[in-house]
Amino acid sequence: MSSDPNIPHTPPSRSLAGKVALVTGAGCIGDGLGNGRAITILLASDGADVMALDMNLEWAQKTAEIASSVPGRGRVVAIQGDVTKAEDCQAAVEAALTTFGRLDILVNNVGIAGAPGTAVEVDMEAWAHGLEVNISSMVLMTKYAVPAMERNEGEQRGNIVNMGSVAGLKGGTPHLLYPTSKGAIVNMTRAMAAHHAAPGIRVNCVCPGMLYTPMMYAGGMSEEARAARKARSLLGTEGTAWDCATAVVFLAGPHARWMTGVVLPVDAGTTAAVGIGMPKSASVNGGASS
Repeated sequence: MSSDPNIPHTPPSRSLAGKVALVTGAGCIGDGLGNGRAITILLASDGADVMALDMNLEWAQKTAEIASSVPGRGRVVAIQGDVTKAEDCQAAVEAALTTFGRLDILVNNVGIAGAPGTAVEVDMEAWAHGLEVNISSMVLMTKYAVPAMERNEGEQRGNIVNMGSVAGLKGGTPHLLYPTSKGAIVNMTRAMAAHHAAPGIRVNCVCPGMLYTPMMYAGGMSEEARAARKARSLLGTEGTAWDCATAVVFLAGPHARWMTGVVLPVDAGTTAAVGIGMPKSASVNGGASS
């Protein structure tokens, strides 16, 4: 054991009791489980009070209902807002301060697939809208969240988790907008981590792989496509919103107190290797022995 009185002898708690979080894109159609809903439920389960923000208030209310259904969880309040509008972002932060008295955690979860097509095919108006939703909205939410977090006392005053994607780490997707925007989020996270470290605000990024969530299957997905998505990872298994949410809540909590600027893939090993499923004969040494 260390004799330094500044180093505690007891392990850190993972509890978020007394903390307040704001999750964007917290709603989800029907009883489905999207990333925002799963994140909200887990934050509340660990004791945080949560503002569940979504453009669709009914979806956010459903999330609040599910998240608050177990006694002892944090309180969840649904609010409506468009994160591409500065006034809505500011109002969401003010709602957290008014309702709960503070803001400790911001999860920038909103994201859309956006305009389809390559550079040759993409509609530029739709392209601009996609960048506004996927990137600029995170800047706006951070713009108003950081000053609120700076009011908190202590060595660590706040945490921001941005939602990226493995599409932002590697090429190979058929459309240009989504991987471009997610790649921007990755380096934006690193820049924000440097900008806001001095007042004790951590900024990290979660990059999920091919999760099976309503964003993916609501429009229909064949079993063939679903199987192909599974096969792209080392583990060969399917991820869900819970897999994403557990990573987000870890980074937002006290167990990750010494982590900032981190880009965390949650992808069953998709980004860890090349040539998944490639036969030995196709590898660099041909798999031959002499």
